[in-house]
Amino acid sequence: MTILNNPFSLLFITSISLFLFRVILIKTGFIFTFKRKWRCIKDCFHVYQFFKVPEFSESMQRNQLYYKVLLYLHSLASLEDSDFTNLFAGRKPNEILLRLDTNQIIEDDFLGAKMYWINQDKTLVLKIRKSDKRRVLQPYLQHIHTVFDEFDGRKRELKLYMNVVDDQKGRWRSVPFTHPSTFETTAMESDLKIKVKSDLESFLRAKQYYHKLGRVWKRSYLLYGPSGTGKSSFVAAVANFLSYDVYDIDLTKVSDDSDLKFLLLQTTAKSVVVIEDLDRYLSEKSTAVSSSGILNFMDGMLSSSCGEERVMVYTMNGKDHVDPAILRPGRIDVHIHFPLCDFTAFKTLANSYLGLKDHKLFPQVEEIFQNGSSLSPAEIGELMIANRGSPSRALKSVINALQTEGDGKGGRCGRKAVEESGEPSGVFCTEGANAVKEFKKLYGLFRVKSNRKSPSFNLDNDLKSGL
Repeated sequence: MTILNNPFSLLFITSISLFLFRVILIKTGFIFTFKRKWRCIKDCFHVYQFFKVPEFSESMQRNQLYYKVLLYLHSLASLEDSDFTNLFAGRKPNEILLRLDTNQIIEDDFLGAKMYWINQDKTLVLKIRKSDKRRVLQPYLQHIHTVFDEFDGRKRELKLYMNVVDDQKGRWRSVPFTHPSTFETTAMESDLKIKVKSDLESFLRAKQYYHKLGRVWKRSYLLYGPSGTGKSSFVAAVANFLSYDVYDIDLTKVSDDSDLKFLLLQTTAKSVVVIEDLDRYLSEKSTAVSSSGILNFMDGMLSSSCGEERVMVYTMNGKDHVDPAILRPGRIDVHIHFPLCDFTAFKTLANSYLGLKDHKLFPQVEEIFQNGSSLSPAEIGELMIANRGSPSRALKSVINALQTEGDGKGGRCGRKAVEESGEPSGVFCTEGANAVKEFKKLYGLFRVKSNRKSPSFNLDNDLKSGL
């Protein structure tokens, strides 16, 4: 009775009780249930508005705001405090990434207002008090744009998208794009690397110039040559250089021409769109897509409307039997030949795979290449990997393979052939020699360096024949 009559003692006992109650809540997890119930009680005294951000627009184009909001939510510290979330391995060693789960609710604070995001199926829902909407909604959305732009300015996580047969989850599936290929590791002549990189950098800076001329801001490349000559690695090097996502279209999973257009419609800006072995699909007719469908995909109205800030890449084993309409200026901007390995490409491979810049066996290898023997970079690379413990043994195995298996098809041409289409840098096209002259003045031409005479290596002839 004495303790109960003493106000200080009563206050002390009450404080201790509240402290113990809080500890019990935290230790047992009851606090999360309590917070959830308390939030429901508060919601009864406020009017909320809901704003949906769908993944796709009504025209089935990808909604860029959806991906900006998703990236923003993944950057919030409150994601760690949510009741549950998904964990994924990152690109870096021991890196763990937190990602939203379906129906998960994330809380955010902005200018003193509470914002709630609900992750529904292919839709993000913003829940905000109606009394706060006028004051914070526009600044909050602008804040999301700013955070995304800051993140996008840094090296972002790239993705590889693959088309699948139509189902309820959409046409594209993605995995992290972790291909390590760069221009430095690509077996290609150094001068050509510089020219290709310069061409890509010019493309990145040319948005206003393209729009001034009323042209869609995109660039298209044709990579042709035998299998194993590095075409796919070159595509990966381009994607890593630009920090662009990759969309790899498998034509065997495309039902018709309209379906191909639909796939293009769902690609995003800052992406490399790839169709490999296009010549095989055209010659064998192993796809439901028609030749006219391919042509419209390359430069039709939809491509012009939805192809902004994209690099289109087509690979072929050879282009001699391909319809010239597919290769004409406007559909293909740059042709790059990937022949079998020459000595210059061999030295690049030796440096990358074995760490050799020079070796006493190099003159013997060079002589064999000069006699016309050659293998693909992939074949030489595999020999070096198998014997990487002994560089001398690796070089001897390459020499033996060149002497016994080298078929001479590669000659000494190397990876030097770059042809510009008659369309100047994908920006404008005038008639005749004026186009060539104007293109030289603005961008310069890729010059062909080769000891062999070949019509495809005559750049000026290619330009004029395409006009």
